[in-house]
Amino acid sequence: MSNRTNVPEAKDAMNRFKMECANEVGVDLKEGYNGHLTSREAGSVGGQITKKLVEAQMRQMAGK
Repeated sequence: MSNRTNVPEAKDAMNRFKMECANEVGVDLKEGYNGHLTSREAGSVGGQITKKLVEAQMRQMAGK
Protein backbone atom coordinates (compact mmCIF):
# COMPACT_ATOMS: atom_id res chain seq x y z
CA MET A 1 0.00 0.00 0.00
CA SER A 2 1.26 3.44 -0.91
CA ASN A 3 1.08 6.63 1.14
CA ARG A 4 0.82 8.62 -2.09
CA THR A 5 -1.93 11.24 -2.42
CA ASN A 6 -4.30 10.18 -5.18
CA VAL A 7 -5.83 13.63 -5.66
CA PRO A 8 -3.20 16.22 -4.71
CA GLU A 9 -5.70 19.10 -5.11
CA ALA A 10 -7.81 17.65 -2.29
CA LYS A 11 -5.00 17.63 0.29
CA ASP A 12 -5.59 21.19 1.57
CA ALA A 13 -9.36 20.68 1.73
CA MET A 14 -8.92 17.46 3.69
CA ASN A 15 -6.53 19.15 6.12
CA ARG A 16 -9.06 21.95 6.70
CA PHE A 17 -11.79 19.35 7.23
CA LYS A 18 -9.63 17.48 9.74
CA MET A 19 -8.89 20.70 11.65
CA GLU A 20 -12.60 21.60 11.68
CA CYS A 21 -13.52 18.17 13.06
CA ALA A 22 -10.80 18.39 15.72
CA ASN A 23 -12.08 21.79 16.78
CA GLU A 24 -15.64 20.45 17.06
CA VAL A 25 -14.57 17.75 19.52
CA GLY A 26 -12.22 20.04 21.45
CA VAL A 27 -8.92 18.53 20.32
CA ASP A 28 -5.98 20.92 19.94
CA LEU A 29 -4.75 19.78 16.54
CA LYS A 30 -1.73 21.55 15.05
CA GLU A 31 -0.52 21.80 11.47
CA GLY A 32 2.01 19.06 10.79
CA TYR A 33 2.99 16.37 13.28
CA ASN A 34 0.60 15.70 16.19
CA GLY A 35 2.44 13.01 18.12
CA HIS A 36 1.36 14.65 21.39
CA LEU A 37 -2.24 13.49 20.96
CA THR A 38 -3.56 10.68 23.11
CA SER A 39 -5.20 7.69 21.45
CA ARG A 40 -8.51 8.92 22.78
CA GLU A 41 -8.04 12.36 21.20
CA ALA A 42 -6.96 10.92 17.85
CA GLY A 43 -9.89 8.51 17.94
CA SER A 44 -12.37 11.28 18.68
CA VAL A 45 -11.12 13.25 15.67
CA GLY A 46 -11.36 10.17 13.45
CA GLY A 47 -14.82 9.42 14.78
CA GLN A 48 -15.99 12.97 14.09
CA ILE A 49 -14.62 12.79 10.54
CA THR A 50 -16.46 9.51 9.96
CA LYS A 51 -19.68 10.88 11.45
CA LYS A 52 -19.62 13.93 9.20
CA LEU A 53 -18.83 11.88 6.09
CA VAL A 54 -21.69 9.46 6.83
CA GLU A 55 -24.09 12.36 7.45
CA ALA A 56 -23.08 13.96 4.15
CA GLN A 57 -23.59 10.68 2.28
CA MET A 58 -26.99 10.20 3.90
CA ARG A 59 -28.05 13.72 2.86
CA GLN A 60 -26.85 13.04 -0.68
CA MET A 61 -28.73 9.75 -0.85
CA ALA A 62 -31.88 11.46 0.44
CA GLY A 63 -31.51 14.08 -2.29
CA LYS A 64 -30.97 17.02 0.05
